[in-house]
Amino acid sequence: MIKHICFDLDGTLVDSKVTILESTKAALDELNIPHNIPEEIFNNMIGKHFVDIFMELKLNSVDFDQFIKIYKAFYFDFINESVLYPHVEEVLNYLNEKEIKVSLLTTKVQEQADKIISHFNLRKLFDFIMGRRDELEHKPSPESLLYICKDLRINSSETIMVGDTELDIQCGKNAGSKTCGVLYGYRSKDQIEKEKPDFIISGLTELKKIFT
Repeated sequence: MIKHICFDLDGTLVDSKVTILESTKAALDELNIPHNIPEEIFNNMIGKHFVDIFMELKLNSVDFDQFIKIYKAFYFDFINESVLYPHVEEVLNYLNEKEIKVSLLTTKVQEQADKIISHFNLRKLFDFIMGRRDELEHKPSPESLLYICKDLRINSSETIMVGDTELDIQCGKNAGSKTCGVLYGYRSKDQIEKEKPDFIISGLTELKKIFT
């Protein structure tokens, strides 16, 4: 019996690719670091830790802590480029009505995660919001998801991890949870299917079928 659904943020609830890319470019410009980031390749990396993204883009001279500080400062200059995916609020309300616990798990830092959820007026629909915390390993480690489950007093086996990347699905599997891959985010259908999630959906309203 499913008692808890944990959502990824970027590419799952919020289409934020323009905000993320423009904030990244602005921060690199501020640091005087030359860059020519291919948009399609960058979008396919969203969800990964910036350390890993920079390694893949061969931006090895970036001071990560300084970058993150500047990136966070620029992020809300571009927040209006981000939009909720269709039916997000409808589905979150549905889960609340069904008394299903709802949480968020993102690699964004805690302060930023809280501000984004508040920006979209969704805070009241979540039981727990988990941003990146220094003391906990980030996805695909199960550590943060298990922390959420413990706080909500829900078994991880009664949980579905919903996300658009391999990191989300691997995190859920590593925690012993059910997993659901979404096809409208930042990974291809082949990439999602390769991870063999328990469910694959093309839109959030399809989650309702699990409870009917």
